[in-house]
Amino acid sequence: MRSDFVKGEADYLSASVSIPSAPQPITDLQGQYLAFIHAYTKLNRRPPAEADMQRYFGTTPPTVHRMVLELERRGLIRRSAGQARSMSVPLAHSGHSLAALLGAQRIHA
Repeated sequence: MRSDFVKGEADYLSASVSIPSAPQPITDLQGQYLAFIHAYTKLNRRPPAEADMQRYFGTTPPTVHRMVLELERRGLIRRSAGQARSMSVPLAHSGHSLAALLGAQRIHA
């Protein structure tokens, strides 16, 4: 370590290094949304609109939108900006099963 390091510089350098943590497991509700998006897409040959999820889960538009943003942030779904009904579950197309992602979690319909 250099002797001319100021204590504040050393603290700054050690604080700026981040070690990636293991991904958090998905919640039951996130799993239910993923299963709904996947099943709806298979049955209807098009992804659901947020209004479809709102009706199914009996919740408000902001609640559904926050969940969609969270699923997208975590990389569990993909969307195309400015394109309606553009949600997809990329894991479902990669050869992995949705059931493997959800593990032992139960999906309530």
